[in-house]
Amino acid sequence: MRTAVLFSGVSRHFGAVRAVDAIDLEIGEGEFFAMLGPSGSGKTTCLRLIAGFEQPTGGHIEIFGETAEGVPPYRRNVNTVFQDYALFPHLNVADNVAYGLMIRGIGKAERRKAADAALDLVQLPGYGSRRPSQLSGGQRQRVALARALINKPKVLLLDEPLGALDLKLREQMQEELKSLQKSLGITFVFVTHDQGEALSMADRVAVFDAGRIQQVGTPEEIYRRPRSRFVADFVGSSNVLPPDFVAKIAGQRKWASLRPEALRFVEGGGHAARVVTRSYLGGQTRVALDLEGLRLNALVSSTDMLPAEGATVRVDWNGAELHLMEDAR
Repeated sequence: MRTAVLFSGVSRHFGAVRAVDAIDLEIGEGEFFAMLGPSGSGKTTCLRLIAGFEQPTGGHIEIFGETAEGVPPYRRNVNTVFQDYALFPHLNVADNVAYGLMIRGIGKAERRKAADAALDLVQLPGYGSRRPSQLSGGQRQRVALARALINKPKVLLLDEPLGALDLKLREQMQEELKSLQKSLGITFVFVTHDQGEALSMADRVAVFDAGRIQQVGTPEEIYRRPRSRFVADFVGSSNVLPPDFVAKIAGQRKWASLRPEALRFVEGGGHAARVVTRSYLGGQTRVALDLEGLRLNALVSSTDMLPAEGATVRVDWNGAELHLMEDAR
């Protein structure tokens, strides 16, 4: 696989703030790559460094083998889709989509043909004459996507593009974006703070915190085998177990993660725990437990017989579900 984007020791400082701090990263051609992390973790700054909206304080960036630092955005074969869509309200949909072609001096007839094809691609045929104000949020998102794709970029950058949509539409757009990326075969770099989006859409995920990458891996690797307490807690809210407890149950003094769905109630054996609260989540119920002073969460089917709050129960898990972490942070 060719390398689409390469970061070698890349930093971006704003005064004393290290927004990005000596990051090494390699994104393959044709990957759907997610940058995941809380606000201020450095993921959006990395996206802006790829786009050319920011220049690195140090380090080296390549896009398909070509040096990127110092190259202005319009000379990079990348396009960006923003959360706020950034559509021109005075232009109709077709002219918004074809704006980049107009700037390049492409003729009107060719622009219109390309715009129609791009709108077909994002499932908006016949919408070219409408104004952005006449569209729903999901339709405006599709127009922004068409405008980015019409220039046929090698890398498409998506900065929290679904953040303004309601839950049902967001889930629909997740499926459509993944399907579109597969059909086009171009590199998507997707910035999000939503763990569900990253896990459901990406081929690989980079988890950011405090300007650094904590872990890069497939969604399953990130979820099942987090390297650090931060990753375990941020991605899926795992039960993070301290070394003293882990030493008693696994014989090693390490931090460990145990996913809530791994816990099960048993009749005998296991560990005694007290039910603190129950929270109904639809198909599942989250049961908060107190186990030797540790607060653990269990996710169980809402159709199961559930213990009452305050009850003492026995809980257990498969030893293979207990993941010992490499990093104590």
